Amino acid sequence: MLVHPKRRSRTSVQVPLTSLIDIVFLLLIYFLLTTNFMVEEGIKIKLPQAQAAAQQVEEVITVYVDRQGRAFLGTREVSMAALFDGLKEIIGSKEDKMVVVRADRAVILNKAVKVMDVVKAAGAGRLCLATEKEF
Repeated sequence: MLVHPKRRSRTSVQVPLTSLIDIVFLLLIYFLLTTNFMVEEGIKIKLPQAQAAAQQVEEVITVYVDRQGRAFLGTREVSMAALFDGLKEIIGSKEDKMVVVRADRAVILNKAVKVMDVVKAAGAGRLCLATEKEF
């Protein structure tokens, strides 16, 4: 008499992927929400480097000085007189308004200082020279 053992059907082990997918989507949402998507537009300049550079978080008026010493208010090039008039109009009666001067690191210092003098004469309460954090 031949006895054949019963063959059992093999059951495959399945890893529950639902919770893993949930965690991956939560991480994706977290990184999307915490990433800063603000792209700062302006004139292409290389900022000077400093050890103690810190980010500014309040809304400011930005004046750019490129490597040739030309001043830009926003994205348009302005003369010193037009810069004075434009800043005077933007600042108005707000004495505590901060103006950031973003001067190229290759600009002649005298030209950047002239722009800073015009900004201060226009009534800026606080004046800041932008730098890049040195690594």
